[in-house]
Amino acid sequence: MALDEYDRYLRFGFAANDEQIKRYTDSLNFERDEVFGIYNRRLELIAMAHLAFTADDNLSACAEFGVSVLKTARGRGYGARLFDRAATHARNEGVSRMFIHALSENAAMLKIARNAGAIVVRDGSESEAHLHLPPATIDTRLNELVAEQVAQTDYRIKAQVKQFWDLMAGMQMDRRDAHNAEPSNSK
Repeated sequence: MALDEYDRYLRFGFAANDEQIKRYTDSLNFERDEVFGIYNRRLELIAMAHLAFTADDNLSACAEFGVSVLKTARGRGYGARLFDRAATHARNEGVSRMFIHALSENAAMLKIARNAGAIVVRDGSESEAHLHLPPATIDTRLNELVAEQVAQTDYRIKAQVKQFWDLMAGMQMDRRDAHNAEPSNSK
């Protein structure tokens, strides 16, 4: 919802309105798919990726990747980091082929795909990237376990720090209110 009209256009292929985005988020299948996110220190979601596994049993070794990064957080490699995380997870789930559908003008998304070794095929205003993933290894499984633990720890620390600063701000506001409510002793 924090994406502007142009970013929604790049992410969804059309300038999705709030209702369309709500329908998209309501349709996410958390039993099947994976959603990865990056939070800033204020616990604001600044980057989010969706790894959609196919519902077709005949294509069970396929998944599609999509990502959104807020304008204020771009240029820091968050999209690529989420792609790497999703690719590792996909490998560990037995996916051998990952797809990215993007508008041909979405240079950032296509760069992520090309840098990962994907074959990008342009068809007019749209492009499709295909990335063949090697089978999972003990290394990919361990890397995913560690990445998940690091992400959970990072989030917990950020949550505790935010809670502390919110508490301090509340105490300071209470103190200021109490000070302002005291009768003045001027003569």
